[in-house]
Amino acid sequence: MRAIRVQANGGPEVLELAEIEDPSPGPREVLVDVAAAGVNFIDTYQRSGVYDLALPFTPGSEGAGTVAEVGPEVTGFAVGDRVAWAMVPGGYAERAVIPADKLVRVPDGVDDRTAAAALLQGMTAHYLVTSTYPVKTGDSALVHAAAGGMGLLLTQLVKARGGNVIGTVSTPEKEKLAREAGADEIIRYTEADVAEEVRDLTDGRGVDVVYDGVGKSTFDASLASLRPRGMLVLFGASSGPVPPQDPQRLNSAGSVFLTRPSLAHHILTAEELAWRSGELFEWIGSGTLRITVGGTYPLADARRAHEDLEGRRTTGKLLLIP
Repeated sequence: MRAIRVQANGGPEVLELAEIEDPSPGPREVLVDVAAAGVNFIDTYQRSGVYDLALPFTPGSEGAGTVAEVGPEVTGFAVGDRVAWAMVPGGYAERAVIPADKLVRVPDGVDDRTAAAALLQGMTAHYLVTSTYPVKTGDSALVHAAAGGMGLLLTQLVKARGGNVIGTVSTPEKEKLAREAGADEIIRYTEADVAEEVRDLTDGRGVDVVYDGVGKSTFDASLASLRPRGMLVLFGASSGPVPPQDPQRLNSAGSVFLTRPSLAHHILTAEELAWRSGELFEWIGSGTLRITVGGTYPLADARRAHEDLEGRRTTGKLLLIP
């Protein structure tokens, strides 16, 4: 089969299309014909070596497709079932072996590409607004990169829970997308001081929560945008990792809270995975949550997909189509 392989850590150029042996499922594993694989920033962290994976490896932490074969001791799945997964490497390939307990069924009302585009970022947005900082009516949230895949989802879910969204974007086109997703206010971070604008928009109070998946370039503004005892949720680092910080900064910022969560720790049990994915698919089916696919690429163009993602030339979710 064809797969993208990483033989050495580095930039997008290390993503190589290769012919490799077809995998076989072992005990409690399922072989899936991959219909679409999501492209996420975690894939770039693994490719570059920021997140360490044993070399060589096939990247791709999310996908959807059809069960081709089930291994021994697998119950609950059969050949022909439509399934999706997240936080399991190996999706940039025509076929992937996935632990059965990491798979979820894709309901009839959701197509494969939507499922592949939704699961990792969708469940991340779910835990961010329901568990990390449970948004309630009247809360204000600053959402960085509001026109990106995560930003569009967070904006919609904060609004669905009765919150108000201030989004940051870089262009008029991205502002239009963020406003269509429900953002109440937009700050062009290329043209204005984000923290000052947030203070102006909140009558000097600051926001209750900042959802920051950008990291290094936004951290200071995020901290300065919070109300006293607000929460900075640092869930990614698309601009690079945040340098070490003196905890005293949290005091001087107003006794604020800082957390660095990850999806893996929020789907630790089968019950939690079923809850988050189930609500996500319900929201998609009801129209509460709209999934925006910003670009699709052939498997061979994985390098270009990473270049576009890291170059911030994209909106919505990117997919590889084997």
